Amino acid sequence: MTQKVPMTAAGAEKLRNELQELKSVARPNVIAAIAEARAHGDLKENAEYAAAREQQGFIEGRIKDIEYKLSNAHVIDVTKIAKTGKVIFGVTVTLCDEGSGEEVSYQIVGEDESDVPAGRISVNSPIARALIGKEEGDSVAVQTPGGLREWDIVEVQHL
Repeated sequence: MTQKVPMTAAGAEKLRNELQELKSVARPNVIAAIAEARAHGDLKENAEYAAAREQQGFIEGRIKDIEYKLSNAHVIDVTKIAKTGKVIFGVTVTLCDEGSGEEVSYQIVGEDESDVPAGRISVNSPIARALIGKEEGDSVAVQTPGGLREWDIVEVQHL
């Protein structure tokens, strides 16, 4: 049995939207492109046909990938979970760097949703693993590639 993978409600919705787009727009477009390229004759020397077939392979692969991810997702809507001030999957945590006083916010999300520049870190990242289970007001030290970082947990939000 495949283990369920945590995913935020927003992440699942984004994947469902992409799947809908692929099935209703991209797939029919590439099928039409293949049909048009076939009408041009010799398939061995037809670059449009080869490109359309390659695109079709990519689209079908992405559809299978998204369907697999959604079927194995444990969707967690953090807005429906009681606010306790504790860091759990899906929350947005505001941290204050003990050295510089600089504040940074991260949402703890599933592996496939992480986007560090956008403030979304994977639940499996060292920072998220150190934060899970801690509460507002706690301090946390994390060994990062740039060295040891120490933060105070300022706020935990269920957004």
